[in-house]
Amino acid sequence: MKRLSTVTLVSAFAILVLLSSLAFAAGVTNLTSTDAKSLLARNPKIYVLDVRTPEEYRQAYLKGSHLIPLGELERRVAEVPRQKPVLVYCSVGQRSLVAAQYLASHGYKEIYQISDGLIGWYRKGYPIERGR
Repeated sequence: MKRLSTVTLVSAFAILVLLSSLAFAAGVTNLTSTDAKSLLARNPKIYVLDVRTPEEYRQAYLKGSHLIPLGELERRVAEVPRQKPVLVYCSVGQRSLVAAQYLASHGYKEIYQISDGLIGWYRKGYPIERGR
């Protein structure tokens, strides 16, 4: 009986490791603003998703970004193209992580999120747009 329990435990652990690795492979890639800038330079076809509020967006945003506030993402997820990589950002990386995980859980395959947000981007002196 003890041997069966050990085999069952080892099998359960192996399945857990496999599921974790699959979740990681289909998950979210966290990027610093520096890495995100490099990614955008290499791949200009990335869909850039801003999940902040409209008020925040009017103050500053990344060129070419699309605003879908986090609170509206569930209702508007069909606006985010599935055939393109998606780069998600917010102010400091909290809301964008939630949004990126939501997209991953809904079958989006290539998702990046800026872990230091637009504030990190701005502090590094990278270009932003204003007043839209």
